[in-house]
Amino acid sequence: MSPDDSAESGETVNPVERHVPVLRDRCVALLAPALQQPGAVVVDLTLGMGGHSEALLRGCPEAVLIGIDRDPQALELAGRRLAGFGDRVRLVHAVYDELPQVLDDLGIPGVRGILMDLGVSSLQLDETERGFAYSVDAPLDMRMDATEGITAAEVLNTYSAGDLIRVLRDYGEERFAKRIVSAIVRERAVTPFHTSARLVELVRDNVPAATRRTGGNPAKRTFQALRIEVNQELEVLERAVPAAVSVLTVGGRMAVLAYHSLEDRIVKRTFAAGARSTTPEGLPVELADHAPRLRLLTRGAEVPDAAEMATNPRAASARLRAVERIRAGQGGADGSDPFRRALRGDDAA
Repeated sequence: MSPDDSAESGETVNPVERHVPVLRDRCVALLAPALQQPGAVVVDLTLGMGGHSEALLRGCPEAVLIGIDRDPQALELAGRRLAGFGDRVRLVHAVYDELPQVLDDLGIPGVRGILMDLGVSSLQLDETERGFAYSVDAPLDMRMDATEGITAAEVLNTYSAGDLIRVLRDYGEERFAKRIVSAIVRERAVTPFHTSARLVELVRDNVPAATRRTGGNPAKRTFQALRIEVNQELEVLERAVPAAVSVLTVGGRMAVLAYHSLEDRIVKRTFAAGARSTTPEGLPVELADHAPRLRLLTRGAEVPDAAEMATNPRAASARLRAVERIRAGQGGADGSDPFRRALRGDDAA
């Protein structure tokens, strides 16, 4: 998947042909050691157009894959791409924080591998009518699942000024949120917002000239913020990462690709909590029930090399982190703890 600054393309292309999975081979290399046994289950929580899933199925011939996506169009395209793998593939329409329920419905107690490729997908960027791209005039939708939820236009037209400022500041890290929101509130009182070109022009007109000349399209932060709000991406991710870790069996591995600091911070915090001992300070030995549950497989966050960024510009902001489950705990599908207490700082977790 990719960040919002790739939304400038706005081209109409065959999405499967255009799709280039970010850090594909590295993701396979990180997960493959856990997927060598016949029937080992790997979950692609953000299936998209199936590029990473295809590579995992080819690189790990003993594995079976569960592909999850909230976008029905993505499931259809990926289903065609992966059809040749037959009963090694099971696709599910769900949001990725619903993984424990999906596995329960399928009768699967735990999994050996999990991949998450966050952000907006290439499919969503390239299908201009979805409203993710800010270089073309299109309806302000931005829903990853177009069958439910509020649209970006509804957010713009109905949220209070205070809530809009919060969205732009918190999710877009927009320095000029107050100025932009003042213009939005003024303009929507005359005519509600429906399409993207008007919003792009408004943002451009309400940021300093120096900002317009550097850093790409000045609307990218506003579009990112609206997309995150519409899809509740960070709230879902806060639930999804601990839930995913909780269903990994011992020896299982998880890899996550993030594309901006807000996503990466959540992933980093969850992985760090699992890799940290919670034995009280001052004890001469580590208590078994407080030993780390995870082992970090990457030193910090890995990034694509220059060659990949040159051939696939959408990879430029990618950050990859991975962990291995090394100990079971209490609760969860394999006796594991979903880390929620550890994330709150409760040493009893």
